[in-house]
Order: sequence, then C-alpha cells, then structure tokens
Amino acid sequence: MQQAFNILLIVMAVLAVVVFIALFFVDAGYGMLLNRKWGKTVSNKVGWFVMESPVFLLMTVLWLMSDRRFEAAPLCFLFLFQLHYFQRAFIFPFLLKGRGRMPLAIIAMGILFNMVNAVMQGGWIFYLAPEGLYTFAWLKTPQFIVGTAVFIAGMVINIHSDHIIRNLRRPGDTAHHIPYGGMFRWVSSANYFGEFVEWVGFAVLTWSWSGAVFALWTFANLAPRAVSLRKRYEAEFGDEFRRLGRKSILPFIF
Repeated sequence: MQQAFNILLIVMAVLAVVVFIALFFVDAGYGMLLNRKWGKTVSNKVGWFVMESPVFLLMTVLWLMSDRRFEAAPLCFLFLFQLHYFQRAFIFPFLLKGRGRMPLAIIAMGILFNMVNAVMQGGWIFYLAPEGLYTFAWLKTPQFIVGTAVFIAGMVINIHSDHIIRNLRRPGDTAHHIPYGGMFRWVSSANYFGEFVEWVGFAVLTWSWSGAVFALWTFANLAPRAVSLRKRYEAEFGDEFRRLGRKSILPFIF
C-alpha cells in the first residue's frame, strides 16, 4: 500500500509539471477567460458546487472509516481541510453574482483531481502516516503552529480577495473592472495567491509529501491562469493597469 501511494505521489508531481507547462498554451476557460471551445456550460453556482463538494464528502468518508478518526492531530488536519472545502462548495458558489458560466469539461477535470487529492491527503493522514507520528504533541510543534498560521492567513486573503472581485460590478453592469485593495496592491490574482498560501501552510502543518504535492498542483494550476488574467487586464486597460506594477500571483516575484 505504501509503495503504491508513493508512486501516486510521484505521478501526481510529474503531472503537475506537465499541467503547469500546458496551461501556458491552453487557457483554463472559465471565469474571465471563459472560452466556448470547452463545450457545454452550466452556471458558475452549479459548477463550483458540483466540482468542490465531492472532495468534502470523500474526505469525510475516509475520516469516518479510519481508526484514527478521534486522534487530536488528524482531527485538526481534517478541520482545516474541510473548512476550506466547506467554504468553496457550500458558501462561495451561492455568493456569486451575475450569470457566469463554467464548462462541463472543466468541472469533470476538477472533480477527478479533487477526488485523487482527497485520497492523497486522507490516505496519508488517516491510514499511511507512521503510527505515533501525529500524536497530541504534534500540535505543539513549530511545523503545526507556523503551518496553521500560514493556512489561516491564506484563507483570509482568498476569501477577502473573492469579496473584492464579487463587488466590482453594480447591478446590471457586465463590464470588467480592475480590482483594488488587499493583496491586489501587489498581484493581479490575489485570490489565487491566497489559495496557494493556504496549501503551502497545509503542507507545512502536516509536514508531508502529500501536502507538498498538493501545494505544487495548486501553483501549477493557478499560476499560468494568473499570468493569462494579467495579460487580459493589460489588453483591456493598457497603461492604467501597467502603471500599478502588479505581479501575477507572487508579490514582487512572479
């Protein structure tokens, strides 16, 4: 089982690099970059709910079936992981405004990745982590304390940035606008920056290869899209946007 899990992590890490490169040539066609070439679409509200809820449910099942389900550290890991996906599946979609669409193909790929990721995170935390690794004492380690602080900071940035984006338009307005405030002072995709920070924090607080692979995947998926969005802002707003000097996803770096 451990050997198969290690192979899964290696395959997923390699795939993350492939996806990172591929997305510089093929836009993930949803949101501001919606592209009809991806085929049939559904409303964003339905799309986000359908795409994000399976991982929440599968992680719950993996936890319930585990002998470690009442151990303090795994419970804390579960709480933080589920906190993110509860917000993404059951709150975020119903806050969305407008009539945005999401391709069914994007939803299907998102579901597939989310299910594999639940197996990676839940498999390690609840089944394959060495016995005695995640004891109550783990909650006092620098990894857990720093990682949790980073995770929470990333989640706050992500939610706050989404709030800014949602409120860019007045009722009836369909135009695009430049977001300001929060981490948008430094990057054009502050919501993506926040999500990446979250999963870096999760990798640190679990101090696991499974968490690290997830953080890698998050960057591989979001960074190329952030670059495409930055180019879209430049094309629409020209010097007004360029003068802001924002990076795409990592402040002062990228």
